[in-house]
Amino acid sequence: MCMRKIFLILLVTGVSHGYAQQKNSALSDSALVTLVQKQTFRYFWDFAHPVSGMARERSNVAYDYGDEVVTTGGTGFGIMAIIVAAERGWIARDTAAKHLVKMLRFLAKADSYHGVFAHWLNGGTGKTIPFSRKDDGADLVETSYLFEGLLCARQYFNADNPVESELRNRVNWLWSEIEWNWFTKGEEVLYWHWSPNNGWAMNFPVRGFNECLIMYVLAASAERYPVSKEVYHRGWAQSNFFRNGKTFYGYTLPLGFDYGGPLFFSQYSFLALDPRGLKDQYADYWEQNRNHTLINYSYSVANPKHFKGYGENAWGLTASDTYNGYDAHSPTNDNGTITPTAALSAFPYAPDKSMKALRHFYDDLGDRIWGDYGFTDAYNETRNWYAHSYLAIDQGPEVVMIENYRTGLLWKLFMSCPEIKQGLRKLGFQSPALQ
Repeated sequence: MCMRKIFLILLVTGVSHGYAQQKNSALSDSALVTLVQKQTFRYFWDFAHPVSGMARERSNVAYDYGDEVVTTGGTGFGIMAIIVAAERGWIARDTAAKHLVKMLRFLAKADSYHGVFAHWLNGGTGKTIPFSRKDDGADLVETSYLFEGLLCARQYFNADNPVESELRNRVNWLWSEIEWNWFTKGEEVLYWHWSPNNGWAMNFPVRGFNECLIMYVLAASAERYPVSKEVYHRGWAQSNFFRNGKTFYGYTLPLGFDYGGPLFFSQYSFLALDPRGLKDQYADYWEQNRNHTLINYSYSVANPKHFKGYGENAWGLTASDTYNGYDAHSPTNDNGTITPTAALSAFPYAPDKSMKALRHFYDDLGDRIWGDYGFTDAYNETRNWYAHSYLAIDQGPEVVMIENYRTGLLWKLFMSCPEIKQGLRKLGFQSPALQ
């Protein structure tokens, strides 16, 4: 079972947002990549919550919470997308900075628990919206994704003016307030959740390998409430699904589940954490992520279950909406659903294969899955099902990982953080950024 907190929901339907512009199949590859980034970014700009500026959980109303639900982790991904937009000139730098300051002022007053935010907040009030019955408090993983973005913003907005100074000061204050060590319960592992109503009842110690590596890196990098290196080596790195070493489709997988699991494992932590030359005693993380991607791709090409539409230009299994709810798709959990973010967020690892998928999604399927905020969440040709929904945690990685492939922007920003360098060294990592 995938480590991501997911639960099946009833089939969610949405209203198509229509087409922001006519599809143009004559676009060059470079122009198309830019279009996808720019249009997908709009999810975090045009569709941001008007009060908080945070990213809405999804584009369609779900979970009976109306349209007030904003997502902590998806907002972190959106912050990185806003940085890309400012760098590429789609929005003015000052406008982007002011938007983020509004968001930071909101977060300063929002519910938090030992400095950690909930998975979902009410975007108007800052009050916690329960993710599930007992998950109504701190979510350390989602908060890690938020700060993955906020630390990049702190590094990017470095001008000596009142707006950017306030931005940096507010990020530093929120960052310093996270009590990472409290979430160990005095043990040598980090726990995912804590609730003022339910305490530690969720009882979820986070062990690897999965999408949560960034949480351990941040926890080791903290200056006020850090965790020890033993928490990483004896917690994260100790499980029966951490080491692998087997070969699938000709590619050796150093860590994780057989066939690698959903592709978000090699994407979420690495939106900011640069895998290029990143190594520790357990793995070369570029090899880990690239081979995970190529195994996922090779499985889709082999298509052992004979689903309609799979092939060299149609691949990518990860968590997303599907025809009967929501699921974490992977080679060992395949129902015929392709999720565009899986292939598009893999651009750094397999650019030629990601480009083929992008052309197919846009040129051949665009009339069914292209809309106001880029590609919709997923599709299943076997079931003749095409999502109308967009999800923050799927839209954000597309913008960010494509940019990392093109310029390495977010990787450079995050790896420039002094405390991140210190934390990585503490855990025994090697990286060109540490030299």
